Amino acid sequence: MRELKIFSGRANPQLAKDICAFLHLDLGSITLNKFPDGENNCKVEDDVRGRDVYLIQPTCPPVNDNLMELLIMIDSCKRASAARITAVMPYYGYARQDRKDEGRTPITAKLVANVITRAGADRVLAMDLHAPQIQGFFDVPVDHLYAAPVFTSYFKDQMFDPAEIVVVSPDEGSIKRAIGHAKRLGGKLAIIDKQRDSALKTQQKYIIGGPVEGKICLMFDDMISTAGSICGAAQLVHKAGAKEIHLAATHGVLCENAIENLRKAPINSLVITDTIPLPPEKRLETIQVLTVAPLLAEAIRRIHSNKSISQMFTTNTTSS
Repeated sequence: MRELKIFSGRANPQLAKDICAFLHLDLGSITLNKFPDGENNCKVEDDVRGRDVYLIQPTCPPVNDNLMELLIMIDSCKRASAARITAVMPYYGYARQDRKDEGRTPITAKLVANVITRAGADRVLAMDLHAPQIQGFFDVPVDHLYAAPVFTSYFKDQMFDPAEIVVVSPDEGSIKRAIGHAKRLGGKLAIIDKQRDSALKTQQKYIIGGPVEGKICLMFDDMISTAGSICGAAQLVHKAGAKEIHLAATHGVLCENAIENLRKAPINSLVITDTIPLPPEKRLETIQVLTVAPLLAEAIRRIHSNKSISQMFTTNTTSS
């Protein structure tokens, strides 16, 4: 592992430290600051010539600053003659626009993939991409991880009776995810019929499947942004007589009035991961943060050793 170097941007340094702790490595030294006019500046303090370099930087809010910082870090390592550069993006920003659903609009997920590749990244490691097809937007290998094992372990520890569980898909796009969780945790499946009125407004109208009355309802999503949609789904399930409602999402973006929406929602808990740091002002008693550092650390170890990543999700191979 001596040829492996891990560096962190400023988006989520604690996650990078936790990953290094699992790998028994020291976090690489890098200086990141800004010029007086706001431009980013970077200097890699450690020797990376001929090394296998991993740059940990989720492109979470402030998205533009964190994305630009990642690009500059990649360029710095490329010019310092690193043998291979892997952009570790636990959260991939600009992922919502992954296709042209109307005229004269961009495909920003593809644009960002092009920029990262052109900057010099040889590989990308991401977790729970908003759309799986984003992997195909890159012209370099992409390793796509899933937080599902972390959630499965957590909810199994809660000792819920499988006969009381209903896994609720908050919309049609999350059905496949919900089916997977239902298979692992047991219980029945229900689907929320969500209709989008605009880019920012949706309505939840019907529950398909179930029933949810008197049941423990578990809702899974890849991200929670303003929490409007998932809180609307929770409200609908609550009105239908659910006994308990637990939400889970890999990426807790939690922007705008998300915290207020969650505070008012009829939920028992929200479980997120540490792909995005949760600042103190956004912490609620109902929010539980799980770490994905062991998953990412194991993936980095396997990439460095040229071992299978997919095997991580078929056998219990995650180590500490």
